[in-house]
Amino acid sequence: MTSYHVPVLLNESIEALDIKPDGIYVDLTFGGGGHSREIIKHLTTGKLIGFDQDVDAERNIIDDERFIFIRHNFRYFKNFLKYIGYEKVDGILADLGVSSHEFDVAERGFSFRFDGDLDMRMNQSAEFTAADILNTYSSEDLFKVFKYYGEVKNPGKLVRLIEAHRANNEFKTIQELKEVITPCTPKFKEHRYWAQVFQALRIEVNAEMDVLKDMLTQIPDALKPDGRLAVITYHSLEDRLVKNFIRDGKFAGGAEKDFYGKTNAPLEAVNRKVILPSEEELELNNRSRSAKLRIARPRTK
Repeated sequence: MTSYHVPVLLNESIEALDIKPDGIYVDLTFGGGGHSREIIKHLTTGKLIGFDQDVDAERNIIDDERFIFIRHNFRYFKNFLKYIGYEKVDGILADLGVSSHEFDVAERGFSFRFDGDLDMRMNQSAEFTAADILNTYSSEDLFKVFKYYGEVKNPGKLVRLIEAHRANNEFKTIQELKEVITPCTPKFKEHRYWAQVFQALRIEVNAEMDVLKDMLTQIPDALKPDGRLAVITYHSLEDRLVKNFIRDGKFAGGAEKDFYGKTNAPLEAVNRKVILPSEEELELNNRSRSAKLRIARPRTK
């Protein structure tokens, strides 16, 4: 196994899935395979299907007849499961966000710690990059991206600086972007601000919110009646979508209820409170810092 990525909330995720030795399980975010390797330890005749759209993840494929790897976006996971013969499964795990490997490879453009191209594509065969956003989006669209996906406090000033630069120059590199936005970057809080800007661009490049919604809406039909869903989130936008869908069966607007006041949401939460990393894990794995684990199961009729 490579040092590609340290799995977050590993023990808690495995416990959440309540693994059956003969069950069928899905890891929607295979990455370095840390969660998958632990899941497969609990299987005898069961199967594990791993999804990942990043070509780099293929180097971590598990050489085991119980494991099936599908290099594709989890946005379409239900169709792929059906194609390989599985209508419903016993458990689904999704560890959202960007892997530590992607952050650590400078040329992928995910991290402001390095200079490199403004890329940020999780699927490297896709054509649309962060540079395309900065160079082609209207001021209104840029404002929305930074305000809603990055939750920056001064999106107007940020967009004006970007527009002034691109009037005569194309954005190409990370260092270039950081220099251009320096006038609106709060002193002594530069790293936090850059993180917000980069998060916004990454979410837009990879259509992360739309992909997450598409995935979540497939979960109820993909789980067996006693199946489990475990989702690890890292920022408030994705966590809000997961929480709302588990609670209400919708992403906004509250749950619909029947004549007797019973919710029509197809899932129900297993854990009353969101599960957070232990102090021990936080000391060992920086990526765990903002992680939250939510667990759900099909709602009983």
